[in-house]
Amino acid sequence: MRRTVFALCVVGAAFATSQNSVAQSYPTRAIRLVVPSSPGGSTDIVGRVLAQKLSELLGQQVVIDNRAGAGTMIGNELVAKSPPDGYTVLMGISTLAIIPAMYANVRYDALKDFAPISQAVTLPNVLVVHPSVPARSVKELIAVGKTRRAQIVSGSAGTGTSPHLSLELFRTMAGIDVVHVPYKGSGQAIIGLISGEIAVLFPALPTAMPHLKTGKARALGVTTAARSQAMPDLPSISEAGLRGYEATQWFGVLAPAGTPRGIIDRLHQEVVTALRSAEVKQSLASEGAEVVASTPEQFAAYIRSETEKWAKVIKTAGIKPQ
Repeated sequence: MRRTVFALCVVGAAFATSQNSVAQSYPTRAIRLVVPSSPGGSTDIVGRVLAQKLSELLGQQVVIDNRAGAGTMIGNELVAKSPPDGYTVLMGISTLAIIPAMYANVRYDALKDFAPISQAVTLPNVLVVHPSVPARSVKELIAVGKTRRAQIVSGSAGTGTSPHLSLELFRTMAGIDVVHVPYKGSGQAIIGLISGEIAVLFPALPTAMPHLKTGKARALGVTTAARSQAMPDLPSISEAGLRGYEATQWFGVLAPAGTPRGIIDRLHQEVVTALRSAEVKQSLASEGAEVVASTPEQFAAYIRSETEKWAKVIKTAGIKPQ
């Protein structure tokens, strides 16, 4: 028995030494940062800003690999099933916590198949309306929604996206009926709004900003609990009349589960350093994003809490898994 225990200890020590050696030499080649969306969107923008600085800090190229499709599930699954060696990582987005309750046949487990590294940034969606909508505040929009003769038609970037769930949370908390029109992406949704096809939209702030400046859309509030630094004069929806409302788009870096802790720690160190650098903070702030830079443990707990939150919203809204 003692010999068996001793042998196991020797094997364990040898494994730990091997893992430490790998972590100390990491990285020795290019790292692939998978972005589960098309080029040009918010996830892609955050990923590219971060990848550029990480390449400098890690001494190896961090290459963006856009794998869009299936509501980000294609890119997510690719990383979940990649070797846990630190050379394929994910630019995760808030849909990671929404998908488990939205889809019946997800081929990965969002809570078990990833090793969180750090939540990178948060980004508000913004409640915007077509200029023809008479409501000029959140309270007035809710009042319109409670008028039986009125029918609010709202769109989103697609079923199960953050803008869609922002709408569903608003609808259920306000106690109003809303007709949901899913578009194929945020670009088509914003065109639907400014053309008058829909009256209400919850796009990401960078998507809405150009149209707010030209007056083609009017903002009533941001979806985050606090005001956005990018639009400090615009109240949060909670502040403007729907107390307790909060829906935040978030982005963060994750590796496949089983990635050695030493590699996770190295990546975390450099991701946080990158996020706190003046040039990265400035680039992200111009997009309306605010830096978080959490620990792996904090990010894991946040993903779990978001998964539970959106599962309840989806159930309350009566949305059936697809």
